[in-house]
Amino acid sequence: MLYKSINAVALPILLFGVIIAIWSTISNQIPGFPPPMEVWNELLVVLSDPLYDNGAGDQGIALQLMSSLKRVFGGFALAIAVGIPVGLLIGMSKAAQTAFNPYIQILKPVSPLAWLPLALFVFKDVDMTAIFVIFITSIWPIIINTALGVRSVSEDYLNVAKVLQLTAFEKVFQIILPVAVPFIFTGMRLSLGIAWLVIVAAEMLTGGLGIGFWIWDEYNNLNYSHIIIGIILIGVVGYILDTIMGFIADHFDYRKRGRV
Repeated sequence: MLYKSINAVALPILLFGVIIAIWSTISNQIPGFPPPMEVWNELLVVLSDPLYDNGAGDQGIALQLMSSLKRVFGGFALAIAVGIPVGLLIGMSKAAQTAFNPYIQILKPVSPLAWLPLALFVFKDVDMTAIFVIFITSIWPIIINTALGVRSVSEDYLNVAKVLQLTAFEKVFQIILPVAVPFIFTGMRLSLGIAWLVIVAAEMLTGGLGIGFWIWDEYNNLNYSHIIIGIILIGVVGYILDTIMGFIADHFDYRKRGRV
């Protein structure tokens, strides 16, 4: 047990040292590429006043991240509201599966960047465009995993529902959802990761406010230290979001709570 605890701390630290060494080598080989110490010093400056607001897109990093998260959660909530009912329908009805499946397979691999020009033309608003693009690209894991969860319900449970003469509403909430919930949360976890990935690309192209725009603006200013800081912060926030969703998913997963 102690050996595992030491490894859990020592191995990440060792790998961090290797990363810093590689990073330093790259910065020595490429003129202008910021070394680790320069990025660290700039990070302290960026975090020293994360909430300043000078208007016109000149805002602190915390406000930039909050703006991105607001768009992410808007699109993510819309994906949940549409994706779960559609997934339930597909899982419960073979006719619905036959009808929806071709469109899911066609639209699922479409890049979020392909949706941006059309969304900008339709909405003519940066926030609505970002929310729509997040919605249309992050809904598919929710639909697919929800349908998978419904199809994983044992036939014995469905037969019990018939014997008890449960209504369709009662069958969904008393039989299907308790079994499908772990699958639904797995889809939501994947969906949130995609949403956070998409918002950066969307903000780079649409401009305005947000971490994606901040990185692109720093690129135009040739401030490469801030670009690396942006990448690190995106990774940290993504890790936090995934960890939170993981805890929530485990809480609602009857298999991990010892329920049958």
